[in-house]
Amino acid sequence: MNKKNAVVFALLAGCFVYLYYNVIAKLVHDWSIDDNYSHGFLIVPIALYFVWERRERIKEAERNPSWLGLVILLGSLATLLAGILGSELFLTRISILGTIAGIILFIFGWKHFKILLLPVAFLLLMIPIPSIIFNQVAFPLQLLASRFGEAALIIIQIPVLREGNVIHLANTSLEVAEACSGIRSLISLLTLGIVYGYFVDSRLWVRIVLAIGTIPIAIAANGFRVAGTGVAAHYYGAQAAEGFFHSFSGWIIFIVAFIMMFILHRIVIWIAPLKKRIPAQKHSKGEK
Repeated sequence: MNKKNAVVFALLAGCFVYLYYNVIAKLVHDWSIDDNYSHGFLIVPIALYFVWERRERIKEAERNPSWLGLVILLGSLATLLAGILGSELFLTRISILGTIAGIILFIFGWKHFKILLLPVAFLLLMIPIPSIIFNQVAFPLQLLASRFGEAALIIIQIPVLREGNVIHLANTSLEVAEACSGIRSLISLLTLGIVYGYFVDSRLWVRIVLAIGTIPIAIAANGFRVAGTGVAAHYYGAQAAEGFFHSFSGWIIFIVAFIMMFILHRIVIWIAPLKKRIPAQKHSKGEK
């Protein structure tokens, strides 16, 4: 990077920090208090690694600035302003991605944008979804986890009665609350699935399968968690469900979900194995 480019980069970074300092500070604060998005601390370092991994392609790419980038940049800044005036956190946060994309397009062009599309898109996982969407997703997952837990308890012959997201046992009742809906593991596992797929398989369709596969995996794993909590409550009482087992089971189920993801990848490889590259044979001068 020459002196001129370094000055331009420093000015852009300074303007970006000035505009988004409060937005980023509030975002980091939410990561620290919201378990659903505590993985946000890992998103930026991973995205930066993706950029570093593409450094040679970035150097070799031809620079061809696009005016569309300026349109996207101005639109993102307008979104930031609208979010600040309307006290809408999601708008201010989503404008971060638009601003970064607009700068890349306006200064470098489409070739650089295509190279950096994954790191920029990956940043979307650090932004908490709006409450209205979160609630629409969380409640159906609560009901699904309750039904799964009820079915599992019936299979192992434990008397159970379900009313919505409340599971009644002989000696206690369990409420599948929002925290137990599985949305926390769903968001975290989606992030893990994207990263895992990126590093273990170079085929795009396999990466997409692994990312999408995290959805049923998270639902199934959380259903087992609810069922396991019900079993503990039936045999050991309500304290087992509300205490150590209920808290620690989240870590156990997350590990189980990762193992399920690994098995899914092995199944995909078994169905569509990676093609091995055949090394070129060296011929001596006397061979034709």
